[in-house]
Formats: sequence, C-alpha cells, structure tokens
Amino acid sequence: MARAARDSGFNVHVATNVTAHAAAICGEGFTLHAIPLRRGGLSPLSALATIKAVRDIKRDIKPTISHHSGLQCCVLGGIAELGNPIRTLQINALTGLGYAFTSRSLGARAGKFAITTLLKLLLNQSNSVALVQNPDDHAVLEDLGISPDQIMRIPGSGVDTELLIPLPEPAGPVVVGFAGRLLVDKGIRALVIAHRLLRTRGLDIRLLIAGGPDPANPASISQAEAESWNTEPGITWLGQISDITSLWRRSHIAALPSHREGLPKSLLEAAASGRPMVATDAPGCREIVLQNRTGLLVPIEDPEALADAIATLATSQELRKRYGLAARQLVVEKMSAQAIGAAIVALYEEQLRRAR
Repeated sequence: MARAARDSGFNVHVATNVTAHAAAICGEGFTLHAIPLRRGGLSPLSALATIKAVRDIKRDIKPTISHHSGLQCCVLGGIAELGNPIRTLQINALTGLGYAFTSRSLGARAGKFAITTLLKLLLNQSNSVALVQNPDDHAVLEDLGISPDQIMRIPGSGVDTELLIPLPEPAGPVVVGFAGRLLVDKGIRALVIAHRLLRTRGLDIRLLIAGGPDPANPASISQAEAESWNTEPGITWLGQISDITSLWRRSHIAALPSHREGLPKSLLEAAASGRPMVATDAPGCREIVLQNRTGLLVPIEDPEALADAIATLATSQELRKRYGLAARQLVVEKMSAQAIGAAIVALYEEQLRRAR
C-alpha cells in the first residue's frame, strides 16, 4: 500500500517500532520515524508513550492522511488525533478484530467491551474512514453504530503475484502446510489433532508447521508444546521461516483452521503459489477459500471435519490441481499487490476530494 502511494506521488512517512529493518524501509524512499510501540502491550504508560510520539510526529509533519494499520494502532493513533487543531484525514485499517473477538474468556469479554467503546468514539469522527478486509467485519462495525458511509472494504493488503508464482507439486507423500502464529484461535491444535486422526486412518500425510509462539497474545501455544510436535510421526515444526515460498514448494495443500481473520496473508500466498486450501468457514477465511472452487471449508474447532477435508484433497490430485488453478486466478484478479495498491490510492484520492 505504501509503495502504491509513493508511486502515485504521495510523500510517505512510516512510524513504527524500529528493530532490524530500518534500512529496508528507508531504501523504499519512505521517511522513517521510530516510535515506542509494543504490539499487544496493555501497559497504560506504554500506550501513553506511543500516543505522545504519534502526536509529536503529526505536529511536526502535518500529514494530509494518517493511515493507522491494525486494531492497536487504530486505537492509539485515533487517541493521538483527538484535540489536534489540524484535522488529518484518518484511514483506520482494521486488519482483523483479534483475540478480544475470538476468545470467550472473561478477560477477553472485558477487553472487547473496552475496545468496542473506544472504536465507537474514534471511528465516528467526521475525518475518519474505517477500512476492513471482509464483509463480516463491515457488519460488526455497522452493529457498533459506525455509519456505512464511513466504512470501506478492500480485500487484504495484497500479495506479490510476480514473486509468488504457481509451483509444481512436490514428489512423495502428500504434505499439508500451515503458516501463521501458533495461536489456539488460529486452529493449530485442531490441525494437529486432525493430523493424528489421518495417521490412525492409515494415510501417510505429512504436516509442516511454519511460525512461532506469540507471547504477547493470551491464546499463544507454548514453546514446549510446539517443540513436542517434532516428536510425533509425520509432523515437522519449522519455526519462523524467512522464505514463504520454501513452505509452499514442499506442500501439496495449505491449511488454516482459524477462528477469525481479516483476510489471511498465509492463504493469499498459498493461493498465489497455486495451492488448494482447507480452512474454517469463518470471517476472512471464506473470502479466499471458496467452497468447492479454491478449496474446502470446515466448521471451527472440528478436527474430524478438518481431517475429512484434508483426506479428500490428499486422495485426489485432480481436485488439488483444479482448486489450485482457481485459487491463483482469484488472487491475481482481485487480491494482488497491484489491485490492492490501486484500490488504496483510489481511496486516498476520494477522501481528499471529499475533504476539499
């Protein structure tokens, strides 16, 4: 999105916590501002430090548009905008509604109440546009009382369909690939149970798991549990990987039995690589996994149904090929970096016209 804005003549500034990638960000021609930002952090002092840093940046550079990416940044960035004498157009990109909307724990319910209260306040500002990735999140915001005129939908953040190209199937036993944070609400435990069921049925199916635990998220799998999977027949936990193509090159099928997504990047990348998919019939997942077209959908937390869907694809090369071709076509036409970049630039320009 930032590249598309830059290529269309916008002067792009990036404010983020700076770790190892400052040179890469600056190398794109963006102006980088380091701010204290800890993803998932709940400390009021930490939040106040972030809000102050964002207010200072806005005061100094006086942006025409502020694009807040992710729920946490939408809240902190929106608070930083309150009382600003110079009204900035705000794009509040809710890339997913997260743990508070997927967990049923008491803490999550309390968090959901606090978040929804803040969203009602911040997203109903006249200079704000809420950007969502799927129709379910659009409906959630409408239910909160956000005006439909202030909600826009763009399907995902785009995937490079020139870098990610259709891959031939690997030789050998069928391999299922999973890419994502190791969270209960990503369905990773359900996937491991489904794999065990497939092995008891006598199917020699392998499971590759790419991704690591996320200590900032209460739903995270422990490091010890992830390591234990490597002792099970047919499961390989790869940890964090830097080249996603290496995962899909080794896999026949992509699986993401998540409870809720914005629009999952891992499935977009798998689809761009020509892989058929198995996912849950959940917000975000069903935007990319079209039943009996690009893959198969199953109920949330249903290992038996998940195992059945994987077995269906594992035993039919014809289905895998057909769904993989359709998945690639869907991404190229509607969810590529080029398509999403054009959509975000059009959104910026439309908001500028309205402001004028």
